[in-house]
Amino acid sequence: MSKLKAVFAKQKAFIPFVVANDPDFEGTVNNVVALAEGGADIVEIGIPFSDPVADGPVIQAADIRALKADPDLPMDTIFDIVAEIRKQTDVPLAFLTYLNIVFQYGYEAFTARCAELGVNGLVIPDMPYEEHDELAPIAEKNGVDLIPLITPVSADRIEKIAKAATGFIYVVSSLGVTGERSEFANDLGDLITRIRKVTDVPTAIGFGIHTAEQAAEMTQLADGAIVGSACVNIVAEYGAQAPAKLKDYTQQMKAAISANPVG
Repeated sequence: MSKLKAVFAKQKAFIPFVVANDPDFEGTVNNVVALAEGGADIVEIGIPFSDPVADGPVIQAADIRALKADPDLPMDTIFDIVAEIRKQTDVPLAFLTYLNIVFQYGYEAFTARCAELGVNGLVIPDMPYEEHDELAPIAEKNGVDLIPLITPVSADRIEKIAKAATGFIYVVSSLGVTGERSEFANDLGDLITRIRKVTDVPTAIGFGIHTAEQAAEMTQLADGAIVGSACVNIVAEYGAQAPAKLKDYTQQMKAAISANPVG
């Protein structure tokens, strides 16, 4: 069993997200460690990209801040950030990245470095299912899970995508880009039922969740909740004080979902 899948065996998972190099190298390390200390089950780290098509204005602004701090930000620097994180915590990690970043670095080199540093999975929003097989065998060889996104409009591709998934499945709560929401798709329960008919890979709902009440509601349906924009907002607002705020926020979110039974 992969390290990511194992996370969901005994608990509902809380999965927060921050952008690498936002606000800077040291700040990213401190923020991820704080999330882990607060009880995060998996931390998702976004790799800054100039054209983040799946991301809303909050995460786009974080990408801009990260790239402004280092306009030529190399992937090796982000791997160095992870290396520093690994000196302080063994919390499971996943990268959210766009396919061109992985392609340019080299599929083999990228996934091998992830394996070396304990980056357990990759979320690649712009990698269509039809291109999955280009990367999947290389990632599998290096023990890195490819975490697919399934949306309310994935239609007849839902079962195909789910069957190919490893680690966990990122269930998109509603149409559009990332960002805090007050309403979600009405048929998420049906969507997750369809997924569970073809795989035992866990599901985690993301896009829009930002309150403890929403996290509790979503983890009644799914195995985990993913929170991005709310965490990125904390980083933007509090700067050097963000780690303490992120830790407190994580504790609140984790407490909210812990009452939901597994399975």
